[in-house]
Amino acid sequence: MRGICKRFPGVQALLDADLEVEAGEVHVLLGENGAGKSTLMKVLCGQHVADAGTITFQGRTITPERPLDAARYGLVMIHQELNLIPGLTVSENIFLGHEPTSGGLIRDDVMREVSRELLHRVQCQVDPDAPVSGLSVAEQQLVEIARALRQDARLLVMDEPTAALADNEIEALFEVIRELGRNGVPVIYISHRMREILSIGERVTVMRDGRTVGTRAVADTDIGELIHLMVGRNIDEQITKRDVEFGDAVLEVEELACQGASEPVSFSIRAGEILGVAGLMGSGRTGLARAIFGADPVDSGTVRLGGRVIPSGDPAASIAAGLGFLTEDRKQQGLVLQLSVAENITLTSLDDFSRHGVLNLAAEEARAMAHVEKLHIRVASLDQEVGDLSGGNQQKVVLARWLAAQCKALLFDEPTRGIDVGAKAEIYELIGELVEQGVAVLLISSEMPELLGLSDRIAVMHEGAVEGVLPRSEATQERIMELALGSG
Repeated sequence: MRGICKRFPGVQALLDADLEVEAGEVHVLLGENGAGKSTLMKVLCGQHVADAGTITFQGRTITPERPLDAARYGLVMIHQELNLIPGLTVSENIFLGHEPTSGGLIRDDVMREVSRELLHRVQCQVDPDAPVSGLSVAEQQLVEIARALRQDARLLVMDEPTAALADNEIEALFEVIRELGRNGVPVIYISHRMREILSIGERVTVMRDGRTVGTRAVADTDIGELIHLMVGRNIDEQITKRDVEFGDAVLEVEELACQGASEPVSFSIRAGEILGVAGLMGSGRTGLARAIFGADPVDSGTVRLGGRVIPSGDPAASIAAGLGFLTEDRKQQGLVLQLSVAENITLTSLDDFSRHGVLNLAAEEARAMAHVEKLHIRVASLDQEVGDLSGGNQQKVVLARWLAAQCKALLFDEPTRGIDVGAKAEIYELIGELVEQGVAVLLISSEMPELLGLSDRIAVMHEGAVEGVLPRSEATQERIMELALGSG
């Protein structure tokens, strides 16, 4: 790709961007949110048409104007945001648009058998006949990868493929990627997980502000140099834990029995405290957060905020009481993609800007702008649709919403998923500010350094139950994994 330019209304997304990928290599594409990585890949795969520049693939100049054009060349992209159809089965999604037929009838048996083999390759233990709507985010991601493998890609683009995967699933994916490389299929790999990049990548190209700023061999670089290329400044990767004096219990969970859990869960979080929640995929971490917030029904138990009982199964009551929930799936559950940035930020605090049912738009925009500036959200304007933002900026909009609502307690489910290292540092700083103000935080994360660096205590889940709670002084990666595997 040479001299690629792409402009959207109010935003120059790409400016003379270059990328060169060799056969069989894993080429990492790195940059902050909004740097242009996903846009460059969407140009390659026919979702956007470049305003200028050329693309040469296997010695031939191409101009993919639609994803179907790119697919004919063998260019396949697995998107950061999941693109499955919830109402269809796993095998129907894997074969969507390419269903095998015989005598005019779709061969469900062939689809089922091939899907089972592909799912086995990515170590995804789901039934090919299961509806996608019932799968977790991590399982859906693995189905996306299986679908890409079915398309016999000659170049595969993976945009944050491991964001919702556990360590063992990541290693299984890496084996698939390495096998593709051995067969001569290059992989363009977009990720913000620096150590992961150094493990799987062979070369890395860094983008900043829509431009390509450098390409390095992974063996000849280090995390510090890559971060400096990304942000134009040095960033200390270490998480600085703030020394906060805890107050009284803010969020109390008593004998909460979630559906499918092996036993009830009880804990409390004090003002200014961060309770981390660890566990492998399927351990019940997300289900616990959803049950506390009222998004999922519970069999029994009580949730109190500030000493007052929150009615179960009622998210509106939770919000009114001062409880916020940043979900792991921002696209489906965290945002209204057709609404503007301002409307999404103020969605849970409209009462602050209304009188007799009439909104004070100036006050609403002022609060939204304050949080856009505080979180450094890259937008063309407050009126821009959230669906047009990069994934990382979308995540910041969700964070801004709960800040605007001035919550007493916050449930964070993978708050830095899809967030670059520069933005991560900002979010860690923000979490530190929240606890200093007395907010109680429940932090679910798949990133061990994040949990160990931020948490005051870590609750480890296994099969829907809390296997153990470790104080900060006793929490180690090895001890957490013992509990997560049920062998603690």
